[in-house]
Amino acid sequence: MKPIQEIGAMLGIESTHLEPYGHFKAKVSLQYLDSLTPRKNSKLILVTAISPTPAGEGKTTTTVGLGDALRVIGKDAMLALREPSLGPVFGMKGGAAGGGYAQVVPMEDINLHFTGDFNAIALANNLLAALLDNHIHHGNALGIDVRRIAWKRVVDMNDRALRDIVVSLGGVGNGYPRQDGFDIVVASEIMAIFCLATSLEDLKERMGKIVVAYARDKKPILASDLNAHGAMTVILKDAFQPNLVQTLENTPAFVHGGPFANIAHGCNSVVATTSAMKLADYVVTEAGFGADLGAEKFIDIKCRKSGLRPSACVLVATIRALKYHGGADLKSITEENLGALEAGIVNLEKHVANIRDVYNIPLVVSINHFTSDTEAEVKLLRSKVEAMGVKIVLATHWANGGNGAVDLAHAVVDLCEQPSEVTFVYPDDATLLEKITLIAHRIYGASEVTADSKVRTRIRELQESGYGHFPVCVAKTQYSFSTDAALRGAPTGHSINIREVRLSAGAEFIVMVCGEVMTMPGLPKIPSAERIDFIDGKVVGLF
Repeated sequence: MKPIQEIGAMLGIESTHLEPYGHFKAKVSLQYLDSLTPRKNSKLILVTAISPTPAGEGKTTTTVGLGDALRVIGKDAMLALREPSLGPVFGMKGGAAGGGYAQVVPMEDINLHFTGDFNAIALANNLLAALLDNHIHHGNALGIDVRRIAWKRVVDMNDRALRDIVVSLGGVGNGYPRQDGFDIVVASEIMAIFCLATSLEDLKERMGKIVVAYARDKKPILASDLNAHGAMTVILKDAFQPNLVQTLENTPAFVHGGPFANIAHGCNSVVATTSAMKLADYVVTEAGFGADLGAEKFIDIKCRKSGLRPSACVLVATIRALKYHGGADLKSITEENLGALEAGIVNLEKHVANIRDVYNIPLVVSINHFTSDTEAEVKLLRSKVEAMGVKIVLATHWANGGNGAVDLAHAVVDLCEQPSEVTFVYPDDATLLEKITLIAHRIYGASEVTADSKVRTRIRELQESGYGHFPVCVAKTQYSFSTDAALRGAPTGHSINIREVRLSAGAEFIVMVCGEVMTMPGLPKIPSAERIDFIDGKVVGLF
């Protein structure tokens, strides 16, 4: 690793505009970034993937490898990535800094506390919760109906015991007892606002619009009604500055913000992405999970709100993951199985169709190559993808760093020269129910959207209250196009059931919770935390 001042200098950033956190990471001054003029020809490259499997796809690894490879071929490139959440790090998924020779570093710092951004977001969220309960305790001048409180506390950990709790027990001095609950930090509306706001002023204004509860006459109570948004902005003012780090090959990278894609919109901050496009000719970014979740929200929420438009898209897959989608057992996915591979390609095919025909983005399929991949499997996959009219590239960046993704870099540069005009899944003026129906039909291959009368009433209330122009953020399992995580491949004709509807007035989208997805995940039977340790002065078991 090079000192962070040297990485900043590569981008033309003087050390006076950096706030170092140690030797290898730094915040970059918002005032400086705002002073920069956008580059007319800067290209944004979106990296997405097939539906995730336990076999892994390597989306972040490919993002990092591509960024390094673009610099190998002489291009001015940098990365814009999400920050990892401690929930997956200590749970099942592990970290999110890439892997092998395609990593952002310092990996341990990025995957753990980093620069404290998530802690600041949790504090801002929980300050609002405390001010809300305090207002009720001291007379409730706003007439808040304690049965209609909509704001939860958060913690950056998978802790199922906190999903549904009772607070304010212990007597009069502790407030009014009521049912409450926790979400994970990355599901907080503060996180979504943090990643969609364009300035501190915009951040403050959006947080003031948060609906925290309802009065007895069903009038919404806003964070601004509690005079909370000013103090919340103070907590977040330093965190809102993008974090500058580097890859193992010293490619500059912004790592900033991190909403989940299955329960939020799944993209790094708009501030980091737009700033990167002022500093480099090619900016490689990613959206969470598969192209049905992260990429859809990247287009329909982040791009719609920010004006950003990707010039090219990389769809990441592995042969072993495709075999798993084709019905292969997880224990046998390293064995040659042409039948399972051919059956699983339908998942890849559906994602290709969505990116090319619905989002209208030029794309290349990147196969994250493993030593267990056989020549016959590669030949079959190549013929199938080429028959779709799409270029396919084998990449070995995990083992070989940027040199292993040179072919991918050349393909991406070629794609960026093609004319394209990104299209949204649904228009702004569609109703909320029409929007989720279009997502379900066009992206998920579903035949219908269902909801009980209570949910339909809530959707109608939001529509009539002036929120109908908001985008829809679908919260569902990442493992399938359907809401059933066990349905692999590309199921069709299934139903999407809306279980719950949440208003995110500050983030300016409507969350529709479908299936059994949790906004506070639980830990698996054997969590990753059991393998993480500190031995002989080194962190081990973190991946």
